[in-house]
Amino acid sequence: MREMSGPAGALASRGTGPGVRAGSGPLTGAGALTRLGMRRDRIMLAVWVYVLTILVVSTGYSFKGLYKTPASRAAVYAGVAHDPATLALAGPVYGTSLGALTAYKVGATCAVLASLMSIFIVIRHTRADEEAGRLELVGSTAVGRNASLAAGLLLAAAANAAAVLLITAGQAVIGYPAAGSATLALAIGSTGLLSGAVAAVAAQLSGSARGARGAGIGALVAAYLLMSIGAAAGTRGSLRWVLWLSPLGWASEVRPYAGDRWLVLALPLAATVAVAAAAAIMATRRDLDAGLVPSRPGPANASRLLRDPLALAWRQQRAGLIGWAVGAAAYAAAFGTIAGNIGSFLGSGVVVRKAIARLGGQPGVTNAFLAAMMTVLGLVAAGYAVSVVLRLRADETADRAEPLLATATRRVTWAGGQLIVAALGSAVVLGMAGLGAGLASGARAGDTGAAIPRLLGAAFAQLPAVLVMAGVAMALFGLLPGYCEAASWTALGVAALLALFGPTLQLAQWVQDISPFTHVPKLPGGTVSAAPLAWLSAVAVVLAAAGLLGLRRRDIG
Repeated sequence: MREMSGPAGALASRGTGPGVRAGSGPLTGAGALTRLGMRRDRIMLAVWVYVLTILVVSTGYSFKGLYKTPASRAAVYAGVAHDPATLALAGPVYGTSLGALTAYKVGATCAVLASLMSIFIVIRHTRADEEAGRLELVGSTAVGRNASLAAGLLLAAAANAAAVLLITAGQAVIGYPAAGSATLALAIGSTGLLSGAVAAVAAQLSGSARGARGAGIGALVAAYLLMSIGAAAGTRGSLRWVLWLSPLGWASEVRPYAGDRWLVLALPLAATVAVAAAAAIMATRRDLDAGLVPSRPGPANASRLLRDPLALAWRQQRAGLIGWAVGAAAYAAAFGTIAGNIGSFLGSGVVVRKAIARLGGQPGVTNAFLAAMMTVLGLVAAGYAVSVVLRLRADETADRAEPLLATATRRVTWAGGQLIVAALGSAVVLGMAGLGAGLASGARAGDTGAAIPRLLGAAFAQLPAVLVMAGVAMALFGLLPGYCEAASWTALGVAALLALFGPTLQLAQWVQDISPFTHVPKLPGGTVSAAPLAWLSAVAVVLAAAGLLGLRRRDIG
């Protein structure tokens, strides 16, 4: 039974409503919910922790082989320390030791990943469960008002703690100083912990899981931009102080392997306690299934543009498309800016130059770097396409699809609207990425007119592979709906790992060929063949058709 609004809801929140029993407190049942959440997310949590650990340890291990001499490390430091674009991308660098370079290379990246992990965990076990009706069912038992919130935060804390322990141990095992390893791990984990608390606040403010995730990720983006501004200013720039306004800036100012400023860790930990306490207070002042920020009512009459499923799909996805496109453009512009200076950044590391050449599919280090970044941007666009297609499953499980399909709207028409938006939206994301890279690269080289069309073409070459991943998600939704979300993201993850690490690890070609991104021309600089692009497009069409056929034949819900 849902809580009542107004005085009755307020009375229920003080102890007489659902989920509260005589003698129970606001955290009653939090332990049981935490254990349940651990069981539900055991695979996802293990994957996140593994990725964080392996990213740090593998980078540390590779740097020991790539930069064996002080001169090679000094060359890398010199190529980075005075380049504002490079500093804005990855944060400040504080030394020439292997540990300091490792912290610079992966510190900000892993802090962002830990933050995303925490945001997804907390939202999943608070607002998403509430939106799906699971918390209403759990609330009918002896469970306290803030139990689910505490469980989400405890799960995020456990995941970050596991990552901290494994990163510290892994770095120590391969020969890095234990103190610096622990400092780096704690900087990453504390940032993730604070982002989890911010997500808990977002879950109280927003009335939907989608809105809460957007708010949490938006706060993370703002933190990254502040860190970039402060880092780009250099050690003596007038805007250096901006670095201290960002939790990601705090993580960099801990300075792992370059002084180990443990006292700075008090900032994210204190902020976590304060923000989590604010979330707990907010949770007691709202009704179940409602956010503190009320949803804005729509117009009384629908626009003529909302009379078909394609228009509805566009209305649902337009805000997300803007965010993905702007993010891809900013990411591409950052890498386009440093592309011309990539040689000095790599220094004399022959091995890493060969790795980039393999990944980019050509010997020239600048073109190879840009081609490798286009692969990354293709994977970003694929993430957007998969998320659009999986909106179908979200609408189905939330009982929004059934009323729509009870009208004259056919299933294929409904799903086809999302497929069209996924395809066109992916093209927009890639186009913005190519434009951003072309403008940044061309401005630095003084040849914008030639750089823009060259990098736009390189970006659009990724589109057939992106459509294959959208087709995989559609096929899984139509044929295996219960597994489509996990399987779709897993398929994209496998494709990304093979595309990004297959050439470097020199895996067998047939293994690399599993990823559609392996077959995309390596542009700019590589040769273009129409055959693989045509085959990828045909595979995407077949997969989408299989999913639509399966959707026609199966039950909804």
